[in-house]
Amino acid sequence: MLREDLAAGAPNGVIGDPARLRAVSRLGLGGGADPAFDRIAAIVERLIDAPVAVVTVLTADRQHLPGQVGLPAPFAGTREMGLEHSFSRHVVDAGEPLIVADVRDDARMSDNLSIRDLGAVAYAGVPLTDSDGLVLGTLAVMDREARKWTPSEIALLVELGEVCSSELRLRIAREIADEARRHAESAHDQLILLGELTDALAGTMDIDAALTKLGHLVAGRLADWCFIALADPSGSIRHMSAAHHDPAYAELAADLTGRARQSDLKPLLRDVQSAGSIRRDDTGGGLLRAKAPELAAAAAELGSSSLLLVPITAPVTKRVLGLVLLANGAVPFTGAAEQTAAEVGRRAGMAVDNSRLYGHQRHVAEVLQQSMLPDLPIVDRIDLHGRYLPAQAGAEVGGDWYDAFAQPDGSLMLAVGDVSGHDIEAAATMGQVRNLVRGDAYGRDDAPGPLLAQLDRALHGLHVPAAATAVLARLRREGDDYLVSFANAGHPPPLLLRPDGEVEIWWETPEPLLGLLPRDPRTTHLRRVPAGSTLLLYTDGLVEDPAHLIDEGIARLGHVLRGAPTRPAEEICTKLIKTAPRRDDDIALLLARLL
Repeated sequence: MLREDLAAGAPNGVIGDPARLRAVSRLGLGGGADPAFDRIAAIVERLIDAPVAVVTVLTADRQHLPGQVGLPAPFAGTREMGLEHSFSRHVVDAGEPLIVADVRDDARMSDNLSIRDLGAVAYAGVPLTDSDGLVLGTLAVMDREARKWTPSEIALLVELGEVCSSELRLRIAREIADEARRHAESAHDQLILLGELTDALAGTMDIDAALTKLGHLVAGRLADWCFIALADPSGSIRHMSAAHHDPAYAELAADLTGRARQSDLKPLLRDVQSAGSIRRDDTGGGLLRAKAPELAAAAAELGSSSLLLVPITAPVTKRVLGLVLLANGAVPFTGAAEQTAAEVGRRAGMAVDNSRLYGHQRHVAEVLQQSMLPDLPIVDRIDLHGRYLPAQAGAEVGGDWYDAFAQPDGSLMLAVGDVSGHDIEAAATMGQVRNLVRGDAYGRDDAPGPLLAQLDRALHGLHVPAAATAVLARLRREGDDYLVSFANAGHPPPLLLRPDGEVEIWWETPEPLLGLLPRDPRTTHLRRVPAGSTLLLYTDGLVEDPAHLIDEGIARLGHVLRGAPTRPAEEICTKLIKTAPRRDDDIALLLARLL
């Protein structure tokens, strides 16, 4: 019966919810491939090692596939299928992840046509949601044999599902902004103002700076002066700013925010929230006097015969996030000004929402990056410390990594590397490279040079799309000293702080990066190191600066080490990071104190 209903195109339950379908339509995905979602599907397929990975978005009667890896024809070409092929519809209906080891044993799914047409047997899918929590589709993987999905695989799917949901929400927000722009009706100068506002709000993710700039753009063009307040989710005011078009009133405008801090703005915010739209007051500030008397007293000094109280609203949820108070001293506001003011509130709300989405996306990406970094082993007479810092520019993570693991023979392997790129793909590839290093080196007594050569062959043989630099080292205790053997594939040289405070820079003849052309053999270098020394491995983000030679950056690290032979290792790591000349590249470092 269910299959007949679906074939007839009858909306069923949550699938046909009008609000959900409106959100889906705002995505404008069409029926083709989407590069962003294809990349996410490819990452999922590689990390979970499933033959099929898909990003789905469901309409009332179809399942669209903007991202996919592993689907057969014709679905890989058409990028859509009927709901009779959809396992994901159950995720949309339930609003929660669906993890099934064998769909043939599940009464809800045993007659699904994907079992026959795709050979699907195991399924795991997590919901993709908009800002209202409506489930638009799924991020899912399928296997062609029964499979018990592990907790780590499910956790990774959930994390990447959050990244995917953030992309959907940003697209919906952009579409809502486009709808607002298409329907805005205002005078020519007000249209110019809105364009400048959009540029100002889109030019920074610092919402405090953006709202302050908004005030200065509006004052003198839409109103004589304005006051802006933004609340946090608990309702407490987290931002206030004011601007006047006349520089002579700058001090009074600044005083406005001070007086507002003495006033309880929550009644005013509640009034805006209950109205849900612009409140107009041509009584000389009577509304302010009733709701925020301290603010009203300051407003009277600036001139407030005509007021507009504009809500700052989230673009999707329509939740009131704050308010913009526009005031004229003598001239009443026109109807066109009201419409433009409403648009100012909407655009401010979109900027606030995007800033929060950006923060969430960055957090998810950083959690993914950190989850790929190891817990350093506890080794007798060797004190290990690692640090990773993502680039400050943008929301990206990257391919920098460090690792250390003990061998059964008592030696210790150290590795630091840098996969090219500063995004989630680089982070995912980094995870593969790090695991290949571990898997290939563990339990073997090969020197680092042959191990890196084998890693090169594995990258090519397994078609891992990596171009990476790396240093791989093995530490062995030998009498009172340590024997360090290492190989360097295009990476900055290790540094050694000796017990007497001298610093050695282990320059060697450069060898090519990993992942270009397999190189056999690679060279192993040997050093005898006295106990009490400190060995530093690091990535180029710690030393590179476009305005200077890399030698200068490495010399700077040497200066920090030379001045801290007896300092705690954590303190040395902090001092090293503070020397970085710029933060638009990731940084990874590994410090080994040989006791």
